[in-house]
Amino acid sequence: MNLIAAVDQNWAIGKGGNLLCRIPADLRRFQELTTGHAVILGRKTLETFPGGRPLMNRRNMILSRNPAFASDGAEVFRDMESLLAAAPEDAFVIGGASAYEQLLDQCDTAYITKLESEWPGADAFFPDLDAHPAWEVVEAGELQKYKGITFQYLKYERRENA
Repeated sequence: MNLIAAVDQNWAIGKGGNLLCRIPADLRRFQELTTGHAVILGRKTLETFPGGRPLMNRRNMILSRNPAFASDGAEVFRDMESLLAAAPEDAFVIGGASAYEQLLDQCDTAYITKLESEWPGADAFFPDLDAHPAWEVVEAGELQKYKGITFQYLKYERRENA
């Protein structure tokens, strides 16, 4: 499996239930990488999408322990075992913090947009892959800027024998 996230210098991914920022080029990259693939996300992440609707042109696999939760156009899984049994190998974990933490060990590729800034008050975090011995950067894009935010695309892969 894969995962994809935008993180700040402290590996923060959100504040108050929202993304730290919206960079059009990064949103396009997210769409290009995930379209046609299954996406795995938590219920709270789904609720942040416009209208709380699943992403188009993707198989939306929602992890929720809430027995009453249902979503048109998405599959809901109540536990990790059933989710993993149904998830294809090329699925993308897209958030939130709990989904990333629970599924990190199932993934072998991470597409990270690294923001060269720090967001005060951030309250949702991604595991720090730079400090994780099982992960290494295998591709690093050029530094880019959008409205004063410097960012870079990084691709991490799980090390062999990790």
